[in-house]
Amino acid sequence: MSATPTEAFDVVIVGGAAVGSAAAYFLASDPGFGGRVLVLERDPSYRDSATARSAASIRHQFSTPGNIRLSMFGTRFLREAAERLSVDGEAPAIGFREGGYLFLASAAALPVLQANHRTQRAEGADVALLSPAALASRFPWLATGDLAGGSLGLSGEGWLDAFALMQGLRRKAQSLGVVYRAVAASGLRREGRRVVGVELADGAFVAAGTVINAAGTGAAALARSAGIELPVRAKKRCVFHFRSPARLPGCPLVIDPSGLYFRPEGEGFICGIAPGPDEDPDSDDFEVPLAWWEDRLWPALAARVPGFEAARLLSAWAGHYDMNLLDHNLILGAHPALDGLLFANGFSGHGLQQAPAVGRALAELVVHGGFRTLDLAEFGWARALEGRPLLELNVV
Repeated sequence: MSATPTEAFDVVIVGGAAVGSAAAYFLASDPGFGGRVLVLERDPSYRDSATARSAASIRHQFSTPGNIRLSMFGTRFLREAAERLSVDGEAPAIGFREGGYLFLASAAALPVLQANHRTQRAEGADVALLSPAALASRFPWLATGDLAGGSLGLSGEGWLDAFALMQGLRRKAQSLGVVYRAVAASGLRREGRRVVGVELADGAFVAAGTVINAAGTGAAALARSAGIELPVRAKKRCVFHFRSPARLPGCPLVIDPSGLYFRPEGEGFICGIAPGPDEDPDSDDFEVPLAWWEDRLWPALAARVPGFEAARLLSAWAGHYDMNLLDHNLILGAHPALDGLLFANGFSGHGLQQAPAVGRALAELVVHGGFRTLDLAEFGWARALEGRPLLELNVV
């Protein structure tokens, strides 16, 4: 441990991907904040970041109002991104395509779909329930014989270039004076009940008025260095890229009752499916179980879209969710036993779409001492400490 700080910043953000860079952007653009911000990002190429390896999608179809509100702000931000993130007249080309999500339901799952729809509509989400006949009419390429209905996002949902958004946030933050350093955080320094700064892997120490833990799959180890046990673990998820001669006009991102998802990507499609509970260990490798294509994905794709019988796998890659083992929802804000440290962890696959709203919320906590726009108190530490999960039914 170094004896004296090498530098001091008002805010140090550990993790410079979508969430960390969104927090940096909102801090630097808040007229009430005049401090210095440092972002620590161990890999400035972002090659292995969850953002870069995600399915790069955003939806409003959640079962909990808080998640719906987070992503609805995300949509507004994406629509305004060219103006918000422009630097010297150059805007990031995020390619936001509002293709929608389509959740399909069997008869047994239909009541849940209908209840979720009521919640979504109450929050202002532009979603529609479709009968099997309406599904068959709108998507004639879809096999609907075993379906009882579907829920379709009519606007605001879709997919984008996640890497372009992340780089746009970073570039804009830098243009506003935020400093980025390509170095890993080795731990937090704590004095009494306060975190006072970050120890760096190169042996240096940076003092901080506030530290933000946006370290993704590294968040639990960072928290542990300050004596806090964060229930977040790295879970591997794989994306498969394939082509098919089938033409699927108007294809949204489809969520099958089996758990399979697929959506258009360029001239082809991407798809994936979550592993079962007994085959989902903590993971830090990037190996792809290619046998899944033949054994699980291709049969399920062909059953739902007969034209996919001729699908051909092109490539596949793996990334990692920072999975909240309690309830698959983020943990946001301060821990009651610790000052000077804010958490934004456990997104469980929702980090990209929730990054704008969470970045704004973190800036509000730093500058104003509380939430000013969305009240996100339900995502705080209290439920984790009390073992009181905030259950989200629509986990993909």
